[in-house]
Amino acid sequence: MTMTLAELRELAEAIRGEMGKAVVGQDAIVEHLLIALLARGHVLLEGPPGTAKTFAAQCFAAALGLDFGRIQFTPDLLPGDILGSNLFNFQTSQFTLTRGPVFCELLLADEINRTPPKTQAALLEAMQERRVTLDGETHALPESFMVVATQNPIENQGVYPLPEAQLDRFLFKLLVPYPSLEEETKIVTRFGERTGTPRPADFGIVAVGDPARLLAAGKAVKQVTVAGEIVDYVVRLVRATRVSADLASGASPRAAVLLANAARARAALAGRDYVIPDDVKGLATAVLRHRLMLSPAAEIEGREVEALVGELVEQTEAPR
Repeated sequence: MTMTLAELRELAEAIRGEMGKAVVGQDAIVEHLLIALLARGHVLLEGPPGTAKTFAAQCFAAALGLDFGRIQFTPDLLPGDILGSNLFNFQTSQFTLTRGPVFCELLLADEINRTPPKTQAALLEAMQERRVTLDGETHALPESFMVVATQNPIENQGVYPLPEAQLDRFLFKLLVPYPSLEEETKIVTRFGERTGTPRPADFGIVAVGDPARLLAAGKAVKQVTVAGEIVDYVVRLVRATRVSADLASGASPRAAVLLANAARARAALAGRDYVIPDDVKGLATAVLRHRLMLSPAAEIEGREVEALVGELVEQTEAPR
């Protein structure tokens, strides 16, 4: 199955329309989820409780028509609760694989920072290589496998910071803010008369995608050209994070690769078959914010990573 960029944009618009039936606002979040889907990246959503992070992920999966799995991360969660395990079958005298919830196409890792790093690390291989190794045997995950994780701000009680290796596997870290006055009024109007937990199906969300169409959409993104000067711009921007006096650690080469891939997907959604500097600039903060660590002096001064990324974008000369 092949797909043109025009057909890709039609599919993206249909997904936005389905999510809009239930999700109020969060247009930027939806757009970044679409970019991550096309770039085959994972997304970390951070925001205070009650800002519909989990519900947005559920609606996204419903609109895509993907096999959906969910893990509620808790302090007592074990790696086997995520991956599964080999259990001995006394009738056949053989071990049988009991698959965990990670064996799906779109995995919601809810409140991922409420479990210790040992359990968080169970997702490392799945996120990077889209496979799981149990008792020395490797099991492939679907090619469209994607993780959408949610977390509360680290200042909240009872949370564990995600290890750097875990954070580096997320394409985006998106901050989910409180809604505006107008949006919150719509939320109360839409949900205030309902009882129980809302579900995507309650709002008439139907699947407008399927694994085959999404795979074709990903291949269509490969039609987008990333010129040599854009590659050079991405590399210089990422390398600038490693020499900044305000940062104790910079971004990895993986960040540069993911930023270029995401820029290609952003261009495709805009209907272009080539990447422009604005594609890189528009995604730099979401790609870099969780990969950078402030220096002690910058922390004392009250600097913010997002502001520093903006400064580096301004200071790094973009191709004309």
